[in-house]
Amino acid sequence: QVQLVESGGGLVQAGGSLRLSCAASGRTFSGYVMGWFRQAPGKEREFVAAITWSGAITYNADSVKGRFTISRDNAKNTVTLQINSLNPEDTAVYYCAAGLLPLARWKNVRSVYGVDYWGKGTPVTVSS
Repeated sequence: QVQLVESGGGLVQAGGSLRLSCAASGRTFSGYVMGWFRQAPGKEREFVAAITWSGAITYNADSVKGRFTISRDNAKNTVTLQINSLNPEDTAVYYCAAGLLPLARWKNVRSVYGVDYWGKGTPVTVSS
């Protein structure tokens, strides 16, 4: 059974940093793109960043603005998201995802049906 388990969320003050991690298990993820989405209360799920098996990366430039860094450890089946200079607009549940969708199409994902596997999410709350 495939599982994606996120960790690292929490309450942080504006200007602070967080490092989110996602541990994947249940199959080999060779060839899979892995990434992060977020969903704020009352808003649509939003693409944040994704990375291929070979390390190619794409970000949602509008929301990331150079503050987010995604990385991946293929040997450990983990993907991380480093978030710096947090602001209250970053408050959301952050979801890890994995799938065979080509990297360039991840920006267009708007629902859970766009990617094969999802974690249950880790909440991030940024206080002002």
